[in-house]
Amino acid sequence: MGRNLQNSERLRPVDLARGHGLSTQAIRNYEEAGILPAAGRTPHGYRTYTPLHAGALRTFLALVPGHGHQTATSIMRAVNGSAVDEAFRLIDASHAQLLDDRRTLQAVESALRDLEPATASEPGVRSEPATVSGPGGTFIGPLAGNLGIRPATLRKWERAGLVRPRRDPLTGYRVYDEADVRDAQLAHQLRRGGYLLEQIAPLIAQVRAAGGLEPLEAALCDWHGRLSARGRAMLTGAAELEAYLRKRG
Repeated sequence: MGRNLQNSERLRPVDLARGHGLSTQAIRNYEEAGILPAAGRTPHGYRTYTPLHAGALRTFLALVPGHGHQTATSIMRAVNGSAVDEAFRLIDASHAQLLDDRRTLQAVESALRDLEPATASEPGVRSEPATVSGPGGTFIGPLAGNLGIRPATLRKWERAGLVRPRRDPLTGYRVYDEADVRDAQLAHQLRRGGYLLEQIAPLIAQVRAAGGLEPLEAALCDWHGRLSARGRAMLTGAAELEAYLRKRG
């Protein structure tokens, strides 16, 4: 069935490209990447495509918004290589990541709701702890380990103003108090939400000053919207993939 459909109509690279605002070189690149099945050739060596190739292109472009370019490419390679179960595994992994991101968003909202105004301090005023054993006091290694990141990442966040650890007066080591740990957790969660360091810094500065959820409401609303858009995009991609699988027979 798939073979008959492939031979029913011949299309040029420009025919595939035109409807999606792509270049003919992009079509050739997609074929070489395995996103499209291998093209046929005319006696003169020119590529010829079919409605099956057009379906593959539509499917790939529909998968990208929900799964990202790399995963969408891997899905199409798996399908075109007759490894459909691998394609389904990749799709499952994307859905699992979306669910995890939703849980992360919920954790951010929960963490912010739990913030107490008393955690805010006057700009530039930070008392030095006598020892590291004070409430919430921790070093860079344990904090990085708890967050699942590298100490170098925390140092980078410090340079960007996301965290402001003090230095232990005896050892000179960085010491993160409860507010610092909170800021690091928020930075980590917002980074997972796709925010850049320069976007996070003013939000955390506002949280420090206001001590509440209000400064992040717009960002959280935007995050909700992007997760919902990904979910809908995954549905659209799934519909196109199902149609493509039917065409392949």
